[in-house]
Amino acid sequence: MNVSNRKIEWPTILLIGVTYLGWWAAGAFVYPLSGLLALALMAVFNALHSSLVHEVIHGHPTRNSRLNTALVIINPSVIWPFHRYRKMHLRHHDDERLTDPFDDPESYYRTLYAYESFPAWAKGVLGLSNTLIGRLILGPPMSTLALVMGDITAIRRGEDGVLWAWVWHCIGLIPVVYFVTQVFQIPFWLYFVTACYGGAAIISLRTFAEHQWHETPEGRTIIVEHSPLSILFLNNNLHLVHHKHPTAPWYDLPRLYRKNRTHWRALNHGYVYPNYWKLFRSYALIAKEPVAHPAWHRSKETE
Repeated sequence: MNVSNRKIEWPTILLIGVTYLGWWAAGAFVYPLSGLLALALMAVFNALHSSLVHEVIHGHPTRNSRLNTALVIINPSVIWPFHRYRKMHLRHHDDERLTDPFDDPESYYRTLYAYESFPAWAKGVLGLSNTLIGRLILGPPMSTLALVMGDITAIRRGEDGVLWAWVWHCIGLIPVVYFVTQVFQIPFWLYFVTACYGGAAIISLRTFAEHQWHETPEGRTIIVEHSPLSILFLNNNLHLVHHKHPTAPWYDLPRLYRKNRTHWRALNHGYVYPNYWKLFRSYALIAKEPVAHPAWHRSKETE
């Protein structure tokens, strides 16, 4: 059974409270003593908030979707409007389309004909972003820029819901800006380039190798068995388990994996890493994947 039997998932409710309270405490009490430490802590809580948003998108922690949204709509990470992320991420969960440059909104692959049309500097940037260090540095600004530019185009076309997603996002940012600038007395630009960028970079570590091209849908999704960052990622390092049980709460994923570890490892054809340190050692400065999708949409003529 995928869905938790609990009407209210109290571990998630508690974690949401800890996240907001910890973020506030870092700004209110730590920042006057150590700005660097406070901003680092706020980056960690921003990453945790991003993971909680992902949890809410999948129907947690209550059976009331509006209540769930209200619990995380104030976004200290600043980046990514909740309603836009929800729409795009749920499209991403079509496993048959995973990694498709057109149909998977979270794919890092490009079509071959598009890639060949890029100038040399753009190819270089995209190649660098497929290294782990490059993804940590370039991933947050590249994904944010792509989102903003794409949504500007969507708003101009009159696409339903896009403008309102940004309106609600901006309303939710009002208390964040107030607390950062007026209560904590942190320059907003400094908060954005440290705590927001840092939180997004932490999440980029998780998403760096989550998916790869494989002939089978199951072979496209990773399992990272152990990580001290699991709590920040809400166990989405066990990413195949999440894709197969998308309504299971985060705290059930390790149990589901341990229950049939051999099955999971065989199901994704061995796309398994023991930890993120192994990924770092392998791909810190080496591109893990090509920029152009290795199998689909090989040329403009085949479109």
